[in-house]
Amino acid sequence: MKHLLSAADLDAATATLVLDTAAEMATLAGREVKKLPTLRGRTVVNLFYEDSTRTRISFEAAAKRLSADVINFSAKGSSVSKGESLKDTALTLQAMGADAVVIRHPASGAPHRLATWVEGSVLNAGDGTHEHPTQALLDAYTMRSRLGRLAGLSVAIVGDVLHSRVARSNAHLLATLGAKVTLVGPPTLIPTDLRAAAPHEGVRGTGPEVSYDLDAVLPDADVVMMLRVQRERMAASYFPSAREYARRYGLDGPRMRRLPDHAIVMHPGPMNRGMEIAPEVADSARSTIVEQVANGVSVRMAVLYLLLGGKA
Repeated sequence: MKHLLSAADLDAATATLVLDTAAEMATLAGREVKKLPTLRGRTVVNLFYEDSTRTRISFEAAAKRLSADVINFSAKGSSVSKGESLKDTALTLQAMGADAVVIRHPASGAPHRLATWVEGSVLNAGDGTHEHPTQALLDAYTMRSRLGRLAGLSVAIVGDVLHSRVARSNAHLLATLGAKVTLVGPPTLIPTDLRAAAPHEGVRGTGPEVSYDLDAVLPDADVVMMLRVQRERMAASYFPSAREYARRYGLDGPRMRRLPDHAIVMHPGPMNRGMEIAPEVADSARSTIVEQVANGVSVRMAVLYLLLGGKA
């Protein structure tokens, strides 16, 4: 494996290797010195064309804990704002000797193009509404840590699936690892391609199941993953009002109590508290939101180690 562009590219063995390696990396957190010399002399470039806090800092922390040199490149204030193309930027990074480029870009498919222009590894940190594979890996890692397994789990992914690269990557990866995925949300926020691939009327589908009724899904869910409503990507009205959305698809205290006792609640962040998730749920013992952030560093360390250490 030279690049990580899509969760769909990972088979079960490779994904499990990443999760197992992340578990080993997590043991570093308990050490006084939280660094390994593994990637000393390697250069990792964070190439972010969209604002991000969690993901960029997570990748930066992961690379530095492996002793790599890190260059943070933000499109704002760079030659990109003067009209420089992605290809020209890629050639500049290539000339600087980048061993890995972590890219977030508003255009779906941008990491795939970048991979054809640079010799180093390319890691997709989110492209348009397409994918975010390391988020899916850290979510899977969190589920396995809390529940002890992935195969056979029932996972409900709830909310703005249409604009969510997290939902797409999770749907691919969790299916590969043997979990049952159900996408839940208003019909306007479930992509037509995923609806068409879902099982229906006795027909066996190739994609995740789809439901428009959150209350019907909760009693059988082992995991409920709430998605942020991405208003910045919405050019039209997809639901009547924020209040109506919260009433139909928000996870509040009474809904949380309908879940099985062992079930967990996840959110990729940042959250719209009071809209897709109530504060009492986000701060409850069931919530893994803070764990997901910590696990993200371990998982991204594992990915960088496997790509640049030549083990995958």
